Amino acid sequence: MTTAHLSDAQLATQPAAYWTGLAYESLIAFTRARQAELGFTQPQFWLLRNLSAHDISADGHGMTVPELREAMRSYLRPEDDLTSESRALVERGWLRLDDEGRLWITEAGEAARVDFKVHAPAIRARIHEGIDDADYVTALKVLRQMLRNTGHPVG
Repeated sequence: MTTAHLSDAQLATQPAAYWTGLAYESLIAFTRARQAELGFTQPQFWLLRNLSAHDISADGHGMTVPELREAMRSYLRPEDDLTSESRALVERGWLRLDDEGRLWITEAGEAARVDFKVHAPAIRARIHEGIDDADYVTALKVLRQMLRNTGHPVG
């Protein structure tokens, strides 16, 4: 029997870790493929966001690659190479590297960040297609409770 034909009772016995892992990998791959079609990578977008005073950066100050890696530690994947990704952004003129090894977002980089961000709602809409917001919220509440049940703090 394939998992597409499982009854609700059978689904209730399925391991959450299997399904959340499968979902994570599929969602990341889908998002990254859409971003690649648009000419950028997810780590490049994160670099711009973390360096922009209009987004994640609190002050817009430059950061070194190790500082950026630390800031992104909760969502970077093992294959993400921030050195290469930042080098590509410097070559595009979207970041500049100062004499102390700090990366700074440029005006062109800020414009690119804003342009990239415009595409996020369409990617989200495709992922959420056919899913009612109430069902999505319920799924997240269930996952949050599972995290609490396993000792993971949920903010």
